[in-house]
Formats: sequence, C-alpha cells, structure tokens
Amino acid sequence: MPLTREQITQRAARELRDGFIVNLGIGMPTLVANCIPPGMDVWLQSENGLLGIGPFPTDDNVDPDLINAGKQTITARPGASCFSSADSFGMIRGGHIDMCILGAMQVSQEGDIANWMIPGKMVKGMGGAMDLVAGVKRVVVTMEHNSKDGGAKLVKQCSLPLTGQRCVHMVITELAVLELDEARRRFVLTEVAPGIGADEVKAKTEAEIIIGPGVKTIEV
Repeated sequence: MPLTREQITQRAARELRDGFIVNLGIGMPTLVANCIPPGMDVWLQSENGLLGIGPFPTDDNVDPDLINAGKQTITARPGASCFSSADSFGMIRGGHIDMCILGAMQVSQEGDIANWMIPGKMVKGMGGAMDLVAGVKRVVVTMEHNSKDGGAKLVKQCSLPLTGQRCVHMVITELAVLELDEARRRFVLTEVAPGIGADEVKAKTEAEIIIGPGVKTIEV
C-alpha cells in the first residue's frame, strides 16, 4: 500500500541525526517538524531568519508574528534565535546547514532537481531553493512518485527549469526510497512501501534506477 503524506515525512525524519541543523522546504517537508524522534536534538532553520523551529502550534498557541518561509505559523523551541534574512542565507551559503528536505516537481537520474516553477504558470520567484541545494551538505526530496496525470517525476532528464544540478542525495515517495550512488550517478532502490514490488516502482519511473541488493520494506 502506498505511503500517506504523513508516512513519507515520518520516513524522511529518520534521516535526521542528533545535533543536525536542518532546513525544511515548503509543502510536505514542513510536516517533518512534527516527526522528530523523541530525545533527538535537531535545530530547524528557516530562510526568513529563525533557528530553532518547534512543532506546529495548536489553535490556542498561535503567534501570527512567528512564521516560517512558507508563511505558516510555527512555534520556537527553547533556545531559538531570530536574525536577519541576510544572516540566514549566510548560514546556507556558508555550508553550515547539515541537511535540507525539499519537495520537487522533477528529479533526474543524475540528481538534478526542478522544484520552483512550471513555465506559463504564475510564480513569485525561486526563493531560497537554489541556495539550499548549492550550499547544504545533504539534500533529501519528498514528493509524489508521479504527477496527477500519471507522468513520471523521477526522470532521465528534467524538462522543467532546474533549481540545481547533481545535488539530490535521496528521494522518498509514497512508493519507495531511492539513494544516489555517487560513483554511478544513478539512484538505487533501497526500500519499498508495504505491498509494493520493485517491478512496480521501476514501471512507474522513467529514470534508470538500480535495484539494490536486499530491498527492504519501509517501516510504517
């Protein structure tokens, strides 16, 4: 059975490590803030100038002045720090962010990502995505495996405007987890959703992928 959005983000949260500074992209990745494993000390960073994002607020704990880069209301954990957007991007461009979790419209078989615009549709701008994929040490993508019309999103070559080249390390979808083999520049299928076979993943993927030895079932 394919994973739900919540299960995708729960799987993404397992990539976090104690002490990591992590940036969460707009959309599905923001849900990771509610899935940090108990006892793990992770510092979530936002491009608009906050280090120490906490879980999303309950209805009686909303502060309209405290938002993330996607304009969602958030909470701040004890010890959180607010600063300018210039300082925030200094952290990103200086290589001080351990990992970012982003959404994507397309990811190529070599790890290119397109996640900021579809030609002909109104867009406000790229935002911080280009800086993140260039400056962060590890890039994880959470996305639906296919588009609404059934088209592939893990493709041989991105047809949409690129956000970054050869920068994605892992892709997590409702069907599978794929990790990039840096030497071969191809994604390796390492985990599948319960009841999903490797052949089904391959059939729904345009990109060339490698079926890894001992493919595991994603724990849900």
